Amino acid sequence: MSTNYQIILAEWIVTVNPEFEVLTDYAIVIKDSHIHDLLPTTDINYLEYYQQADVFDLPNHVIMPGLVNSHTHASMSLLRGLGDDLPLMEWLNDHIWPAEGRWVNTEFVRNGFELAAAEMMRSGTTCFNDMYFYPDTVAQHSQQIGLRAVVGLIVLDFPTAWAKDADDYLHKALAVYDEIKASPLVTAAFAPHAPYTVSDSPLERIAMYSNELDMPVHMHIHETAFEVAEAEKNTGMRPLQRLDQLNLLNPNLIAVHMTELNEFEIERIAEAGVHVSHCPESNLKLASGLCPVAELQNSNINICLGTDGAASNNDLDMFAEMRTATLLAKGVSGDARNCSARQAIEMATINGARALGLGNDIGSIEAGKQADIIALDFTALNTQPTYDPVTQVVYACNSRQVSHVWIAGNCQLADFQLCNIDEDKIRHQTQSWRSKIASTDKESA
Repeated sequence: MSTNYQIILAEWIVTVNPEFEVLTDYAIVIKDSHIHDLLPTTDINYLEYYQQADVFDLPNHVIMPGLVNSHTHASMSLLRGLGDDLPLMEWLNDHIWPAEGRWVNTEFVRNGFELAAAEMMRSGTTCFNDMYFYPDTVAQHSQQIGLRAVVGLIVLDFPTAWAKDADDYLHKALAVYDEIKASPLVTAAFAPHAPYTVSDSPLERIAMYSNELDMPVHMHIHETAFEVAEAEKNTGMRPLQRLDQLNLLNPNLIAVHMTELNEFEIERIAEAGVHVSHCPESNLKLASGLCPVAELQNSNINICLGTDGAASNNDLDMFAEMRTATLLAKGVSGDARNCSARQAIEMATINGARALGLGNDIGSIEAGKQADIIALDFTALNTQPTYDPVTQVVYACNSRQVSHVWIAGNCQLADFQLCNIDEDKIRHQTQSWRSKIASTDKESA
């Protein structure tokens, strides 16, 4: 089999390696799906394969690892803007759950995913951690499109279009796991929806399977004060205490939202090695609460970033999440040093990779890792002048400056154009869904 080389030349490379090196006038050599080498641009002409390589000369660009969205409901992109400006439970009960009950099927999930995939690739996300119905459909089409995915094997106590009860969800979850375990781009995580929608018995089984298969568990936890208060009223325990008793607090757990935490809980999740997926913009929009980022960072807890679904955000823009996360942490703590630009970039890249069990493969630009890489065009006026590319990425850059995207060495976005996705087709099918969903939402309102 022939070997394919690509060479990326750039002004800055933000490696996100353990030393967080920022390399100036360097090149990345990609060999097939992996990062083969990093070396000064002056050394490129001496490479024996230089003449045969595909060369991307990107002056005035920042190269960095692809972004890792640690919490999404990708197919809910078709519900973007439905029931805006409402609190969480009213939004869910009166708009989202009725629409899902009426419309969710394999076509809805496929078309919603295609819309989300195009948006994510355009905005620099190369890996996403999903939680939604028909994970087999998302896995199949993510592999076809070339987007790295961790599909959530969702579990609930009640019936949906995907499964009839917790046993059925778990049976289908294990079947999907078996189907995709050989995929180079798609892995899986158990995705019990939340403590208030999944009972003890299935959670105990998930804890057992997660331990046996060494699979992540991805779950909404302590999303609102109301959730915590209801759990205390109904069970006599806060949700994290209950999950601890069910053996779920361990390094496989990705706890999403975590806006309501006391000192003991922070100490316990730090001790257990739990990861936290912080979704600042969704939490703010739904007035769900504020994740104590500074306290978590001070306790050396791995924090990653997620957008949540486009139905509650209302976009999948990880650059916006980075900026909101750092500004919010500074404002809440009253300390401008908290959640630095470097930390925000780590939250959006290597921290997410570690939480998903992919830290040895993606999340930083290092020889031997998968070539999940993005390029940012810094010729835009909003990123001029550039004194520090790291802070400029977080505080000034936006997702529209993503010019190139590579996933496993395959160029998926080149000169701002998607390479393997038909945007006109996606627009057409999305408009068709809008007409159907809008008519039924008005009926249920």
